[in-house]
Amino acid sequence: MGEHGVATAAVDARGLVIAWSDGARRVLGYEHGEVLGLPAADLLARSLPASGRSRLTEPADWRGPVHARHRDGHDVELELEAHPLLDSAGQTQWFLTATVPEPAARLRRWALDQLPVPIALFDQDGLAVSANSAMETVMGRSQQELLGRRVGVSVDGQRRLPGFEKLDDAVRRVLRTGEPMPFEAWLRAPGEAHEHAWLVSLSPLKDASGDVRGMCLAAIDSTEQFLARRRLSMLNESSNRIGSTLDVTRTAEELAEVCTDHLADFVIVDLLDSVLAGEEAAPSPDAGPLLFRRTAHRSVLEGCPEAVVPVGSRHSYDEGSPSGRALATGRALLYEVDDVTGLRWAGGSPERARSIETHGIHSIMAVPLRARGLTLGLSILSRHRTAEPFGEDDLLLAEELAARAAVCVDNARRYTRERAIALELQRSLLPHRAPRQAAVEVASRYQPASTRAGIGGDWFDVIPLSGARVGLVVGDVVGHGVQASATMGRLRTAVRTLADVDLAPDELLTQLDDIVLRLDSERTADEAEDAESPGEIGATCLYAVYDPVARRCSMARAGHPPPALIAPDGEAAFLDLPIGPPLGVGGLPFETAEFDVPEGSVFALYTDGLVQGAGRDLDDGLARLRQALRGTARPLEETCDGVLASLLTDRPVDDVALLLARTRALDADRVAVWDVPADPAFVGQARKLACDQLAAWQLEELSFVTELVVSELVTNAIRYGGSPIELRLIREATLICEVSDSSATAPHMRRARAFDEGGRGLLLVAQLTQRWGSRHTRTGKTIWAEQALPDEERTE
Repeated sequence: MGEHGVATAAVDARGLVIAWSDGARRVLGYEHGEVLGLPAADLLARSLPASGRSRLTEPADWRGPVHARHRDGHDVELELEAHPLLDSAGQTQWFLTATVPEPAARLRRWALDQLPVPIALFDQDGLAVSANSAMETVMGRSQQELLGRRVGVSVDGQRRLPGFEKLDDAVRRVLRTGEPMPFEAWLRAPGEAHEHAWLVSLSPLKDASGDVRGMCLAAIDSTEQFLARRRLSMLNESSNRIGSTLDVTRTAEELAEVCTDHLADFVIVDLLDSVLAGEEAAPSPDAGPLLFRRTAHRSVLEGCPEAVVPVGSRHSYDEGSPSGRALATGRALLYEVDDVTGLRWAGGSPERARSIETHGIHSIMAVPLRARGLTLGLSILSRHRTAEPFGEDDLLLAEELAARAAVCVDNARRYTRERAIALELQRSLLPHRAPRQAAVEVASRYQPASTRAGIGGDWFDVIPLSGARVGLVVGDVVGHGVQASATMGRLRTAVRTLADVDLAPDELLTQLDDIVLRLDSERTADEAEDAESPGEIGATCLYAVYDPVARRCSMARAGHPPPALIAPDGEAAFLDLPIGPPLGVGGLPFETAEFDVPEGSVFALYTDGLVQGAGRDLDDGLARLRQALRGTARPLEETCDGVLASLLTDRPVDDVALLLARTRALDADRVAVWDVPADPAFVGQARKLACDQLAAWQLEELSFVTELVVSELVTNAIRYGGSPIELRLIREATLICEVSDSSATAPHMRRARAFDEGGRGLLLVAQLTQRWGSRHTRTGKTIWAEQALPDEERTE
């Protein structure tokens, strides 16, 4: 009970001391005569706590700390118990018992008061009975003002402080259940200038029997940890939200969205005009004036009223403005906006100055977007609805977000540039329009896959061949991107070269197979130096030759889907064509199929991306293609559109090439054929027959050259070839002269000496005709030469 024991006293209804014990005399030093009849309040060094004062109007037992004044003037801290007593008149008197706290209790009180952690004690009614100095600081009130009040109640007791409602509910719950409870809150206490994150521990206080007699509230300021977690959460969220597409504009929009959701009230993202075009950014601001395009802006206010420059507009920044300095230094800058800096931010723009003033923008950050040492753009973040200005931590966070966005912008920019190059490469490799020829009418479609590359290795071609024939080819290189497109270009060039020597389809595919094997061996050698090499080349191809004179087609395929043929009556069917191995396998043969084709039939050549896809097998795709091809006399362009609409989604997973070719036939009056006996005397007759035919075709002006060509080719066939020999004239887009014999020996030009009687014929043919050549047939060879028709004939 302390060194002086227990002090007791009695106070009447008027508050006057009516009894004074010896213990009270020893504790406070007053004799009985000095105290009796005096107001008890005169003995207090500090006012009675609010919880104690409330008991004067509503008498009830009360216990709490008080400070009394000793007779010699110093304060004495006492633990006071007050018990109300009713006298015979029904008035309340008080019996008081006070003890001097033990040293340990005094230390506990001092520790509680001096702890930097705000702590408060509440009785079982939820009223504060004690609060340390840290709690006084946080709440901006003295302990006397806090005692006797609930959590978050104003000093006048008339209202609850904003943000404290849930905390008060938690206090009531702990007192009701007797279970401790952690509580997190983000609020501004009355004694704090800014909002803080508080980690509050609510612990019930129980007596020896386990009954709840009160509660302890301890609050820890976890603002730094909270903000650190929030920054990490923002960075993690930004990695998922920024750069979701390889689109420069969308990436800028995503940066603005993330920043306004968590950091700023108004965000601007400007990118260099060259970056949006996919070009290399200027190496430094010193390279010349930087032209920006407003790529994105976003505000917490509807309609983004702070914006002065519309999205999509071009503009530049004054070098002396904060934005200009941030661009010049390449470092993020933080500014508090006052009259001087506001004018600098405006950069000579009255509209911008008005916007800053109208919306009350008070804090701004200018953060360059830089990647690979290059400036790509600038982001500007400002606050006007958030009262707290940006801090250094906000600047670091904005720099991190801008750095991530800059990498995504740069990747998107480089992708845009590389894709444009790749698409231009592919467009240059695919035919723009079919050459004018009489064999077929064609229509085509190319649809790249919906991959990031956007390009692939599918291709098609229409190749004019000698004798008014035409070669149709469609192929597919496995993979996507520039590598597949480049390989496709090499194979397409190879097919054209092999077609020019008039190889049969199976022979052409055999040669193409060897080329793929060589390409693959070159790539295998490169793999030793490049671990990221895509591996073996895979390719398929279908090659067809159509002869409009014979109305016959020969065709072979290497691992390619079967072609379809739409008959003149509109019925579509897939050709039973022998399938060869894919290109690059090597050592396996290819087989050519030949068949007659009625005039007006339509060949449909395509790649597997048209009939195969997610959720659809090959058989289903072929059935749908057959259905889409059915129909009579439809324009080929309309048929192409119908096929793609029926079989493709908006985002095909593989490249698609489609080639439709409607066959034509050369009428008999456009072809003249003569059998030639193996007799040199017939050469003159052959010339005459040719001239007579030219006269019938009204092409007499071509007679001189035609006589010379017929004479040379027929003479060579008689002299060096073998029977049977055939002379044929074809009037198509050009005049074609062909001589066929049974010899497989190919002709060649040679340099004739001065006194040689021969050796100049083919040289003359080459000089006088548009082009000439030879092709092997199953019975020998054919030598041909073409002459351009007169202008009026070509336009018919």
